[in-house]
Amino acid sequence: MWLVTALSLCRANSRGWQRQLPWLSPTLAAPQHHSPARTPGTAPARGLTSMVPSVRLSPAARSLFDEPLAIAVQGLGPRQPVTLRSSLQDETGELFEACARYQAGDDGELDLAHCPALPGGSFSGLEPMGLLWALQPQKPFWYMVKKDVQRPFLLQLEVFDGHGEPPGRLLAQAQHERAFLRDGVRRVPVREGRIRATLFLPPGEHPLPGIIDIHGLRGGLFEHRASLLANHGFATLALAYYQYEDLPQQPTELHLEYFEEAVNYMLQHPQVKGPGVGLLGYSKGADLSLAMAAFLKNITAVASLNGPVAITSIPLRYKDKIIPALPVDEEKIKVIDSNILDCYDTLIDPFQAPGNQSLIPLEKAEAQLLFIVGQDDHVVKSDYYATEVCKLLQAQGKENFQILSYPGTGHCIDPPYFPLYPIGLHPLFHKRAVLGGELGAYSKAQVHAWPQIQAFFNKYLNGN
Repeated sequence: MWLVTALSLCRANSRGWQRQLPWLSPTLAAPQHHSPARTPGTAPARGLTSMVPSVRLSPAARSLFDEPLAIAVQGLGPRQPVTLRSSLQDETGELFEACARYQAGDDGELDLAHCPALPGGSFSGLEPMGLLWALQPQKPFWYMVKKDVQRPFLLQLEVFDGHGEPPGRLLAQAQHERAFLRDGVRRVPVREGRIRATLFLPPGEHPLPGIIDIHGLRGGLFEHRASLLANHGFATLALAYYQYEDLPQQPTELHLEYFEEAVNYMLQHPQVKGPGVGLLGYSKGADLSLAMAAFLKNITAVASLNGPVAITSIPLRYKDKIIPALPVDEEKIKVIDSNILDCYDTLIDPFQAPGNQSLIPLEKAEAQLLFIVGQDDHVVKSDYYATEVCKLLQAQGKENFQILSYPGTGHCIDPPYFPLYPIGLHPLFHKRAVLGGELGAYSKAQVHAWPQIQAFFNKYLNGN
């Protein structure tokens, strides 16, 4: 059993295999950057009102979406109050914005790594990346869409005088590209047999650990997580399984052989290391990944993001066996403000239903299992499910599991700096529903979980 100490601040609880994560202080949540260096022999800007304010970014023009961005403003007046605003448009043209109020230092400089945001904006306190993780859609309940990972998002940063509503005159602005592919990473569409997918290959010809990324019940092909993961040294396959090209539009059952074909494709690829692959599954993709680990060979490690441990929504067939979908009790749907649903209790508890056939037999899995769960998940009781299934595994003498449990985190767990999506279309009922999550807690969960996922796959696929 692998028990990791996260920055020396995580502690094991009495069960040993579950870690409750006390939040890191904001100064540990992102790399610290010192105030912008001055040219030797020059004087600080104290009292020089003729200096033109400017935004200084590091990296200057382009960074990966999951990487920190250092933001500073120079040339302001001593202790000048300013409002910083960030914005970007997603691929549908929907605008996301965040703002924060600051006060420059005595030297007229403002470094977000050292200057706390004042109350009155999207966030307050020392949050060097707050202008990115606090981005929120102007259109309510909108999810940031990123399907073309070859085109970066264009981030706009603006500095306004004062703390007024609306803000004062524009003092400075900058643009910055937030990319999804590092230079040299190749994007390869895959149409092999029945497989409909995209493979991302880091530079070089040597074999790399292989990971299959399986999304939830939105249908289609989502590449943002797989592309970012490939930047960290993994050969990553983003796999579609319905509502994409010639795949079934409304499947009445899914066939595990399709996913087995994807595993075999990866293991036969000359740039995939083997002898097994990793699986990264989110929501419905997580229960499919866990089923693959239970029934298929050559699955070495599985990371489940807010997934059930039973088959949900669509029955799963493998050879002559059918695993039925977990029943739903629609009478337990609650309606809250503005006709928004809360479906927290609608899935039947697979641990309390005698003879339930939907529960995945994870005792058969030889793979290492990482359950990443949000304690405020309103779609799946992922924290409860992970805890209960690990109790069962522990009772059978298994030690191939661990849980990362995040307070204030809802159903959606994306890579770092993706906006919070607390209310959206429910994957089962296709109506607006509570998904869960709180802005600050969610942002910290993203930043912490992402390197933990990479470390997990590196450990078991790379032997590091």
